[in-house]
Amino acid sequence: MAALGVLTALSVLGVWVGSDPVPLRAVWETVVRYDDTNADQLIVATMRLPRIVVGLLAGAALGLAGAVMQGLARNPLADPGILGVNAGASLAMMCGIGVFDVTTFDGYLWFGFAGAALAALLVHRVASLGGSGATPVKLVLAGAAVSTAFGSLTTAVLLTRTEVFDQFRFWQVGSLANRSLGLSAQAVPFLVVGGLLALISRRLLNVLALGDDVARGLGVNLGVAQGIAAVAVVLLCGTATAIAGPLAFVGLAVPHAARLIAGPDYRWILPYSAVLAPALLLSADVIGRVVAPPGEVQVGVVTAVVGAPVLVLLVRRGKLVRS
Repeated sequence: MAALGVLTALSVLGVWVGSDPVPLRAVWETVVRYDDTNADQLIVATMRLPRIVVGLLAGAALGLAGAVMQGLARNPLADPGILGVNAGASLAMMCGIGVFDVTTFDGYLWFGFAGAALAALLVHRVASLGGSGATPVKLVLAGAAVSTAFGSLTTAVLLTRTEVFDQFRFWQVGSLANRSLGLSAQAVPFLVVGGLLALISRRLLNVLALGDDVARGLGVNLGVAQGIAAVAVVLLCGTATAIAGPLAFVGLAVPHAARLIAGPDYRWILPYSAVLAPALLLSADVIGRVVAPPGEVQVGVVTAVVGAPVLVLLVRRGKLVRS
C-alpha cells in the first residue's frame, strides 16, 4: 500500500510540475469538468496527463519484464537488452523511418513492437540449436550476439543517412513527452496480455530458480514455461520500448529493489516491480523537468544517471547475487 501511495503522489506531482506550473485546482477541474478554453486545463489534458499515462504503462511493463527476464535467464544482470529486444526495436524503427517514411509515434509503435518480437524469436531460435535446448546461458550468449549484430547494422545505416538519424535520435534517447492518449490506448491490449502472462508465470519462475533438473522432477514442461515467460517479455518490452524509447536501468535495477523488499519469491517480486518501476520512471521525469529550466532533460538520460549508482550500491551490498 505504501508503494501504491508513493506512485499516486508521484502521478499527481508529474501532472503539477513542469516548465509551466499549473494550479492543483486546475488538475482536479480537468478531471471533473474539463474546459478546453482554459489554458491550464488544456496543458494538463494534452501534455501532462498523456505523459503520466505513458510513464505508468511503460514503467510497469519494464518492471515486470525485467523481473521475468531475470527469473527466466537466472541472471541478475538480465535486462531488455539481453534478449535483443532493444536492438531489434531500434533496427525496426530505423527501417520504418528510413524506408517507409514513418513520422508518427503511432507508426513507431508497430515497427518497434515487430522488431522486438522478431529479435526475441531469433534469439530463442539460435539458443535452441543443439541438443540441450534454450538454456539460460545460451539465451544470454545468443542475445548478446544478436544485440551486437543489430546494433552494428543500425549504426552503419544511421552514419550514412543523416536525415534518418535526425529523426531517430529523438526516439532513441527515451522520453515520455509528446505522446498522446491514443498511443497509450493502442499499447494497452499488448501490455494487458503481457502482464497477465507475466503474472501467470510467477510460480514457474520460482520453480525454474531451483534449476532445470529439479523443475523437470516437479513435472514442469520447461519449453512451455520458458515460452510463456518469453512471450510476456516480448509483449511488455517491445511495447514499452516502442512508446517510450529504450529506457536503461529500469528493468534491470527495479527487480532488485523489489527483491530487497519482498525476498526471492516471484509471486511478490512481480507485483512490487510493476509498482516501483513506474514510480522510478515518473520520479526521473519530474527531475528532468526541473534540473535545466526552461528546457528539460529526457527521462532516458535521467534514469541512466540515477540508475547506475543505485545498481552499483546494490552490487556492493552483495544483494544482487541473491536472485
